[in-house]
Amino acid sequence: MSDVLLEQKPTAGIVLLRLNRPAALNALNLELRRTLADAFNRLDADTSVRVIVLAGADRAFCAGADLHEYVDATPSEIMERRMDRLWGAIGHCRKPVIAAVKGHALGGGCELAMHADILIAGRGASFAQPEVKLGIMPGGGATQRLTQALGKFAALNILLRGEPFSAEAALAMGLASEVVNDEHVEARALQIAAELVRLPELSLRLIKEAVLEGLSSGLDSGLRFERRSFQTLFSTADKQEGIRARLEKRPPKFNGN
Repeated sequence: MSDVLLEQKPTAGIVLLRLNRPAALNALNLELRRTLADAFNRLDADTSVRVIVLAGADRAFCAGADLHEYVDATPSEIMERRMDRLWGAIGHCRKPVIAAVKGHALGGGCELAMHADILIAGRGASFAQPEVKLGIMPGGGATQRLTQALGKFAALNILLRGEPFSAEAALAMGLASEVVNDEHVEARALQIAAELVRLPELSLRLIKEAVLEGLSSGLDSGLRFERRSFQTLFSTADKQEGIRARLEKRPPKFNGN
């Protein structure tokens, strides 16, 4: 059985990726990491896919790294795994990614959720970066992504103490987009995905790229990218359709051009 299940949804353009190591609470072993990276690479290249929803199970979105693979690992072995490429396949995905988080999102699981663009959390979800309690530190981007999302003091409070925090706390800090009842998490994520597939594909892509450019390269670079992208969109049919539809007070019909 695959560690990652791919579920096509009735709404065209939406794919749900489900982590599938239930006995291990979806802990990230190397096989799961590679399978997930391969899935994201394929979906990013698939022109029929518009939005990706990433989900786990009721008890755990992802409980973090599989510690059985870490306990005796040496620095050279960790380096050879090229985790940067595996995380990069998700972080560099050009399409909107929505995380549907129920249960535990700990360590690498919290980092995995932070790779998404929109994060829907269940009220019973629990987040943490507990690596410091294991004598290690986050290795999937938490020191950077938490600081960018929350600021220095909130990020270091999470990273240095390693204590869990609730979905409501995540929402208050800006780490979650929405909090809903646990049983509605995936339905809400798919509802948002359905909204996104009705919007202009190139606009969505350039908005995401502009945000990531600013985060990685700074304000000036982000603003330059934004201006160029804004200008580029004036050559598209979807720009014409969107503005004319608004002026004519009718729903737009975007075609991705």
